[in-house]
Amino acid sequence: MTPEHAPSSSPSPAAQGMSRLNPGALSVADAARVLSRLGGKPVTEAMLRADIDAGAPTNANGTINLVHYAAWLVKEMAASGGGGGD
Repeated sequence: MTPEHAPSSSPSPAAQGMSRLNPGALSVADAARVLSRLGGKPVTEAMLRADIDAGAPTNANGTINLVHYAAWLVKEMAASGGGGGD
């Protein structure tokens, strides 16, 4: 294995000081930030809380598993006949 392909033994300088996010257990605030950055449209904590109130799954401690949340969104879209097709 060449040095450039070997796993790094320590985090890169850019990653030092940044906490790692667990996509299986994000706070509502962290989930809103991640989804806003990745989705291209703003996602607010209020939007997520409205989804939770409407039945979106959460972990026992109130955190959000992004995979479970995405599956719930797909199920909700299918149930409403939507698909977002343009």
